[in-house]
Amino acid sequence: MEACSLPVELWRVILAYLPLPDLGRCCQVCRGWRELILSLDNTRWRQLCLGCPECRHPNWPSRPHQEPPSWREALKQHALCTRTWTLNGPELQSSACLLFFRRRKDRRVWHVGPGCEFETLRGAIGVAGPYDRVVLHPGVYEEQAEVVLKVPVELVGLGRPGEVALLVCLEQQCPTARLCNLVFMPPWFSTVVYKTSWGHVQLDNCNFEGVQLQIRGPGTCQARFCSFSQGSSAHLLGVVLSLLDSCDFSGSDAASVTVEGPPVYEKNWACKHLAALVRTFPPCGPSGDSSHPGSPPTGAAGGHQTPTADLKKEYASTEDWQRRVGVEAECEGTVIDGDWSDGDRSEGEEEHRGAGKNPLVSDYKVPCDQHGLSHLLKPQPDGSQPLASSPDPPSACPVPLTFQQELDRDPEAQALATSTLGCILRRCLFREGKGGVHLSNFGQARLEGNVFRGLNYAVRCIQNATLVMLRNEVCECRASGVFLRLSAEGLIAQNNIHSNAEAGLDIRKGANPIILCNKIHSGLRSGVVVLGNGKGSIRSNQIYNNKEAGVYILFSGNPVVNGNHIFRGQAAGIAINENGRGMITENVIKENQWGGVDIRRGGDPILKNNHICYGYSDGVVVGERGRGLIEGNHVYCNKGCGVWVMSSSLPQLLGNYITHNCMYGLAVFCRKDPENTEARDGNWPGQEGEAAGGEEGDEREGQENLNEEGELFAWESDLDSEEKRHSARRPISVALVESNCMSYNGAVGLYVKSSQPLNVFANLVNSNRGTGVAVLQSGQLTRLVNNCILGNGRGGVTVEQDCRVELRGNGVYKNSGHGVAFCGNGQIVENDVVGNRGYGIQVSGSADIKVLRNRVQPAHGCGVAVFGPVKGVVHDNLLFQGHPGNRKALLNLDPGNESCVLRNNSVLRHNNGCKSAPPWALENPPPRPLASSPSGLSLSQYPSRLGISVTTRISATVESVCHGGSMFCSIL
Repeated sequence: MEACSLPVELWRVILAYLPLPDLGRCCQVCRGWRELILSLDNTRWRQLCLGCPECRHPNWPSRPHQEPPSWREALKQHALCTRTWTLNGPELQSSACLLFFRRRKDRRVWHVGPGCEFETLRGAIGVAGPYDRVVLHPGVYEEQAEVVLKVPVELVGLGRPGEVALLVCLEQQCPTARLCNLVFMPPWFSTVVYKTSWGHVQLDNCNFEGVQLQIRGPGTCQARFCSFSQGSSAHLLGVVLSLLDSCDFSGSDAASVTVEGPPVYEKNWACKHLAALVRTFPPCGPSGDSSHPGSPPTGAAGGHQTPTADLKKEYASTEDWQRRVGVEAECEGTVIDGDWSDGDRSEGEEEHRGAGKNPLVSDYKVPCDQHGLSHLLKPQPDGSQPLASSPDPPSACPVPLTFQQELDRDPEAQALATSTLGCILRRCLFREGKGGVHLSNFGQARLEGNVFRGLNYAVRCIQNATLVMLRNEVCECRASGVFLRLSAEGLIAQNNIHSNAEAGLDIRKGANPIILCNKIHSGLRSGVVVLGNGKGSIRSNQIYNNKEAGVYILFSGNPVVNGNHIFRGQAAGIAINENGRGMITENVIKENQWGGVDIRRGGDPILKNNHICYGYSDGVVVGERGRGLIEGNHVYCNKGCGVWVMSSSLPQLLGNYITHNCMYGLAVFCRKDPENTEARDGNWPGQEGEAAGGEEGDEREGQENLNEEGELFAWESDLDSEEKRHSARRPISVALVESNCMSYNGAVGLYVKSSQPLNVFANLVNSNRGTGVAVLQSGQLTRLVNNCILGNGRGGVTVEQDCRVELRGNGVYKNSGHGVAFCGNGQIVENDVVGNRGYGIQVSGSADIKVLRNRVQPAHGCGVAVFGPVKGVVHDNLLFQGHPGNRKALLNLDPGNESCVLRNNSVLRHNNGCKSAPPWALENPPPRPLASSPSGLSLSQYPSRLGISVTTRISATVESVCHGGSMFCSIL
């Protein structure tokens, strides 16, 4: 445009008066004119788009207040969509070009209405030729019988939307037809107002009131800016491809859209054009939120406040977290059971507490740092502290993958994301009715950018149907948001599912969907429920602020739960009950009110490599009859225990880091904890109702999702046998705690009050504020083998009266109390007890004990002290003197005790006169636990399945020598 021309602002005013064809011609003049025409987007292009009688606001019906990115593009998209019905290949691609022009020239317009050429619709259709337009003037048109469309025709209502009403049933028997700006109401003889079984129909800006639209494959349908109200619905049976775009569905009595049957093999002419049109659609979503799925949401519909914490970074130190959640910095006197407190000290411990402030002279220490688990305590090559010896909790946790990253690693999800078969619904609004979309019997549908609000359910997918849901909003449903069952499958990704009365997603009876990168939050019950042999892959989702468990698995549900952030729930993060299973890996489970993971009543998951942290109760709860493999998890900074286990359960805990929890690291109980009975028993509000809701049937609204359409709650017929269930993992008969790290917990590292046997093997228990290991009750044998118990704030190992315990091959080093304080029955064999501030080994009460081949060096006090009527033998032990100022007898036995036998014990004292004497060392074998023991925490070197043979390994080493009358003989 030349410089001498008019100002740009004036040109814009002038061009704003041009009609659409003239604007197109001006765009072709030159580049300057084109840019000028394109700059009219918010003025002239907006007027043209909103003034078109055949369409509505581009973001109608779900977001009419939101401006489109470009009004010109919206008008262009509308123009492309309105021409689909005329792209009939056999008609337009003739070799004679004049045929096309002749058809356009001969196209006639017929007017119907009072005072027009025809007064009835039937009369106009009877004379209309191919591609003629029938214009209906405002009024009501009723026909007493079905009207058949035998030639392609266009029916257009004149006037404002709603002024032309049809009480008619139309059957299409021609290749194509278009209906625009009409209102359909049911005639007296049928509720079906339009049906086709092989042709293509295009519906623009039509209203359906209390009627049905029926499309049967290979017929196709394209509906845009249509309204379905007063119980209206669309039924698509065996369709290959149909498109419902920007439609409003409200007040449905059943499902608003029903897709049934597999797509037929035969395709009509419109399929390729609809597929090409779908590929031109830009991605759409209810909120336009393109934030990284791993970042916290910035807002949610319905007035719910969403969390703002950074999911990538955690709190910098334990003190920061304690200040944030209001936890007392001093947890040393924590009391769980009324008859024992971690704050209690024995007489010998208290006696040497003050003396222990002076460190042991290094010249006289027996070196013990090169034990079999010492590699876990050494600094990393970059100089950082390893997790086992770091006084601060982990500062970062995994970030969820983006949707594109998930697609790149999953070809099946990628194929589903690009599929276009079946019914395609985009940018539609489903509201205030019973159901949204129902898929059944191998039906296929793709839902993109829709809003489902105030329904009984949003989507139900059953009987081998395939569902693709992308970027939809599902909220305020009176039951669950999305149901999948009876072998349904598909892809559910990037949806915002919130504020539903039941579960956000309900998966059962063999359904196996892929669930990626969704926000599932603010539900009145659970976020995701998997039950009744349901499966599924649940990955990289944000699941938060739900009233019950974020993910609830029961009745043989067996999903893969990977890479999710599950946080700020009002109950457990993940609950596995009633024989539920599942592979639960690499999730971040944080800030939940109750246990991060709750396993009970036959639950048997695989729980691997998760971050379970900052919870307001326990990290992991294994309740009554719970099972499962719990391996390689990071459990830290929970306000209760790191792991809470009921003795009637049979878990395998392998290679976990259980650190910086405010109470016990690992607690094993034989009865409920009185401080948190309800939560640890699994009876959170409404939980029983969800498990048994199906039995209630229709007794209360909102429960039909558990027992609909006469289906029985008889999962037993679908369950695998017990042998098949456990074929992947060798079953165990004794709970196993192996190769874990329990460090920097606020009370005892390992607390045992159990009525069942327990195997504790090759664990690192260090730097806890209380005792390293405390066994207060052990009705059956508890085995502590090849553990390293180091630097704890109280004693190393405490065993109370009447407990049955075996200590073998452990290293008990540098604890602030007694190394081993033993009042129960059992044996202490081949342990290294060095550098503890109290006694090395103290045996008291009426214990029945064998103390054999131990190496003991106390910092102060006795090496081995026997008080009271102890029955047993103490022989072949090697005792080193500790601090030179220690005048206590290294081997002490009450004078009146005749039932305890001392023999072949060696005592080494310092020789101040011989300065050339070699320093003492633990040799043959080196410091325990021995390096040949499974180091455990290096999971690549230690297969978890080998750990379950620990019972056999330990039993093979039981002492064959026995003193007369020992109770320990009956234990073995």
